[in-house]
Amino acid sequence: MKETRQAARRRGRRRTLWALTPVALVAVGALVCLAVAFRPGHQADTGQTAASTATASLGTAAPGRGSSAGSTSPTATRSPGSAVSPAVTARPSTASARPSAPDASRITATTASLAGRIRPGIGYRGVATTYDAGTGDGACSYGPSDDLMTAAMNHTDYETSKACGAYVLVRAAGGATVTVRITNECPTGCAPGQLDLSAQAFARLANPVAGRIPVTWKLLSPGDSGTVALRYKTGSSRYWCAVQVIGHRNPVARLELRADGGWRRLPRTDYNYFLAEDGGGCGGTIRITDIYGERLTVDGIAVRPGTPQTTRLQFARH
Repeated sequence: MKETRQAARRRGRRRTLWALTPVALVAVGALVCLAVAFRPGHQADTGQTAASTATASLGTAAPGRGSSAGSTSPTATRSPGSAVSPAVTARPSTASARPSAPDASRITATTASLAGRIRPGIGYRGVATTYDAGTGDGACSYGPSDDLMTAAMNHTDYETSKACGAYVLVRAAGGATVTVRITNECPTGCAPGQLDLSAQAFARLANPVAGRIPVTWKLLSPGDSGTVALRYKTGSSRYWCAVQVIGHRNPVARLELRADGGWRRLPRTDYNYFLAEDGGGCGGTIRITDIYGERLTVDGIAVRPGTPQTTRLQFARH
């Protein structure tokens, strides 16, 4: 009987231990969770993980938003049928020597769709030399002139007479400036960027004794430049002709003759005439286009060799 009661008590203790075991495990687990939760640095790690996730998400989305907001395509206005250039940082072609490389700080929003090496809104660096301009005539074939604020453009930037008639503001290192018109070509010995100024123009910048000074220069679109005139070259007829533009505010890019129901674009010579070797269109309607794409159409210009004929027209100022 005594053994029976002892065995019963042992079975009761085992049942109590089995009942308490889950409670103890739960308590131990809770203590472990609390210890982890209050471990130093636990909250900072969690925040860092969340921040990393957010950054990765923004990094995926940002390029799409940036390319949309930051790539606004500039617009270009033009007269009907004129060429439009793509929106690029104006840049003249370069030669082995680079005094005519553009000064990026001078680049403006102004662009010219048909400009060559010399582009508006760009500052060029080079040297100024001086020569005896004589009567003011030169390779551009404008003839004698009383205005000797002129210059000869170096061979590279002359660009087969494309620089002829351009107005250029020249600035010396000391700040003195002079505006000249390109009427001549400086031989191949002149480096890109170099301007050979008339003695009168050079004297506005420095003592002529200096002979050679560093300068910067840029294209201008002057306010008061009169009106455009056209001139047929001596020897022109309806069988062969060469046409020249005189007194233009902006550099001329093209000259076309009306022929066979369309427009015939004439090639330009290095002596600054546009040539129709077979005479097609000579004596008819003439259309001239400046580097900005503006067109002037002129009727009634007869073939009168050697005689400038006014048009009462002028390109817009830029």
